[in-house]
Amino acid sequence: MEIFRVKNDIPFLRYRKIAAFISIITFILAFFFLFQKGLNYGVDFTGGTIIEISYEEKANVDEIREQLTKINLNEIQVQNFGTDKDVLIRMPLNEAITIAELSELVNQELTKLNIPFEIKRVESVGGQVGEELFENGALAILFVCLGIILYLSLRFEWRFALAAVVANMHDVIIILGFFAFFQWEFNLTVLAAVLAVLGYSVNESVVVFDRVRENFKKMRRSSVIDVMNNAITRTMSRTIMTHLSTQTVVISMLIFGGEILHNFSLALTIGILFGIYSSIMVGCPMALWLGTNQSNLAGSTPQKKEEMESTP
Repeated sequence: MEIFRVKNDIPFLRYRKIAAFISIITFILAFFFLFQKGLNYGVDFTGGTIIEISYEEKANVDEIREQLTKINLNEIQVQNFGTDKDVLIRMPLNEAITIAELSELVNQELTKLNIPFEIKRVESVGGQVGEELFENGALAILFVCLGIILYLSLRFEWRFALAAVVANMHDVIIILGFFAFFQWEFNLTVLAAVLAVLGYSVNESVVVFDRVRENFKKMRRSSVIDVMNNAITRTMSRTIMTHLSTQTVVISMLIFGGEILHNFSLALTIGILFGIYSSIMVGCPMALWLGTNQSNLAGSTPQKKEEMESTP
């Protein structure tokens, strides 16, 4: 079914030099912010305590922060959480005091302000648990990447497999770069979003590369660039419908899902948008640059065929 039918092939690869420039710049910037600023790890990874408080009226964050400094705990962070009536308090790990005692201290200090409030949530993660979660999360990303590399290596000729891997890593690095630049909290839900983007992005690359492989068998007299442009154009209807429906759900979570799902849906939004771009303007140009031709991909008998067009 094609709702968005495109009659003439769109010359996507005509703009591969511009796309390569954009991709290289975004890669460099993402790595720069990752090393210069680093990720703002949440309590899930660093350990500590978070307390969510709800007020009946607009909360005065500065007044709450000043009052909590009397507890004599360093690095207490106070910020609005979702609405101006909700406040999230973050406190560093302190093994000398239990979570119940800490919650009671906060309750006592805020009661002195004579403003009605309600403690809605108290969560605490120990330092050892946070370290284990960080290590397990890193291993999860590593094993997913290795699984994707193995799958693509078995399914495609190595040039296309490598191109698909680069396109997938492009999406992940861009997401991490955004979170490092804006210092958005990176927690377990964001890690889950990154893993979801990896699977989502590889699916898009597989669809495009499958059509390219089919076209190499059907369009033997066409150039490699024409074959790829046709493959991308023929899958445009599927791409638009799939990403539009997925993005609609993700944006709904971003707007209405509340603060808990905010960073999760934000990471998915960035990943989906760049997933479309990378499968078309990173994966295919990369395969072209690596030297893919009809003989390599179609798996035909060794014959003299037209070599791939020269690329910079």
